[in-house]
Amino acid sequence: MTDPSSPAADDDLDALVRRVDPDRWLASRFIADAEQRADVVALYALNYELAHVAETVREPLVGEIRLTWWREAIDAIFAGEPPRRHPVLEALATAARRRGLAREPLEAMVEARFADLDRTPFADEASARAYVDGASGALMALAAGVLGAADAQALRPAAQAWGLAGLMRLGRAPAGLDMRALVSAEVGAARRGARALPVSAFPAVAYAALATVYAGGRAPSDLERRLRLTAAVLLGRL
Repeated sequence: MTDPSSPAADDDLDALVRRVDPDRWLASRFIADAEQRADVVALYALNYELAHVAETVREPLVGEIRLTWWREAIDAIFAGEPPRRHPVLEALATAARRRGLAREPLEAMVEARFADLDRTPFADEASARAYVDGASGALMALAAGVLGAADAQALRPAAQAWGLAGLMRLGRAPAGLDMRALVSAEVGAARRGARALPVSAFPAVAYAALATVYAGGRAPSDLERRLRLTAAVLLGRL
């Protein structure tokens, strides 16, 4: 197994995130410090592994078993045990040690993904937002914390905008809601909240600048993605 602190291990996870999560990956290119960037990428790789569970199982019970495995593996890290032999867990253990990561948002990331095993739309706005808080909000807060942000609450609108747009893309948005209007409102709130972020932490939220594009029913081209994210980071504005 590759040493998780080695450049090769970092490169492997970086390549994974670049392939499966290009928006977050591109935003992470604006993190100047290599160790911070590797720790954020480790969080994004964990997010992919958790989200991927529901995509690879046919029976919900199998998915529950796999998510429980991830939950127990994270518990082991915080119990001071050696990480299980998985590159994402090894990188996560390194990030947890270096950054003093909080356990609760990592647990929230896992718990949210149990809802993915039921692929039907969410019943109402409240349940959708609660899911987004765990699946998108906890991840954004962790990444921003690695980059020096202290106020996780200021990040919630950006995470909500991103997560609600994601539910639209997956066909899991609650029926009867004007989701585009909800996403637009959250982006507006996120622009105000982003002013409280240190400049160094902005790459952790910059990809939310693409939320309105996705909520409009289309995916950005690679050029548009790069231009929007570059402008967001340089201007500090979503």
